[in-house]
Amino acid sequence: MKDQIKSVLTNRREFNAGVISSVLTFTFLETLFSSEAIGAEIQPIAAKWLKQVNELGQQVQGEKISQLAWQEQTTQLFEKIEIQELLKFVDFEKLTKDLKYRERGERALHFKFPEVEGLPTNLVFGHQIFALEKNRSVVPHGHDNMATAFLVLDGSFEGKLYDRLEDGEDHMIIRPTIDETFTKGQASTISEKKDNVHWFKCASKRGFIFNIHVLNLHDGQRSGRVYVDPNGEKISDGRIRAKKIRSGEAIKMYG
Repeated sequence: MKDQIKSVLTNRREFNAGVISSVLTFTFLETLFSSEAIGAEIQPIAAKWLKQVNELGQQVQGEKISQLAWQEQTTQLFEKIEIQELLKFVDFEKLTKDLKYRERGERALHFKFPEVEGLPTNLVFGHQIFALEKNRSVVPHGHDNMATAFLVLDGSFEGKLYDRLEDGEDHMIIRPTIDETFTKGQASTISEKKDNVHWFKCASKRGFIFNIHVLNLHDGQRSGRVYVDPNGEKISDGRIRAKKIRSGEAIKMYG
């Protein structure tokens, strides 16, 4: 009888020890992931990249480089970064957990970058991630007094860009420049000088775009979006007379 009791107690101790060991292992892994220890090497890489993006923003805002140079160099930087590094850096999984998409248009996801040594805390650009379902759009619009950049994080998009040639009181004269599919890792930039109007429609089940915007390229001028209908009257030399419309109308028509 004593031997049987001893055997039961021994088995129970071994079982409990195994459970405790499993719990400790799980807890350790959970802590490792939550503290981003596994991505410790990724943060400096992404932070260095972000610092370069910020420096370009400062230069174009201070007119130390041209807007065209900003577009070229920013596009190169955006297409250089490894998407997985950026996703871990912004904690994309947590950001998109329980995400509710908009019925029309994009859902803008706002976030803060982690505090990493060497990364400035006051960035010159605003940033967000656009989340869209299939056939939903970042509706057609141009920009006043700003430069922006897109990077496709996931999915595919039908991207259309236009040069903004002239402005009337109720319309723009635009000309198509780009009409292609943008997929994961591809970037697009716009400025006052080139491709000022753009329109991105999600072609996959879901899509995500990382976006930055540098405001106040010129002092004393308003920065913001100007919504247009690019399917306007076609005039000479491939130009289009695009009616200026309100945001709600743009979302109703193209969102």
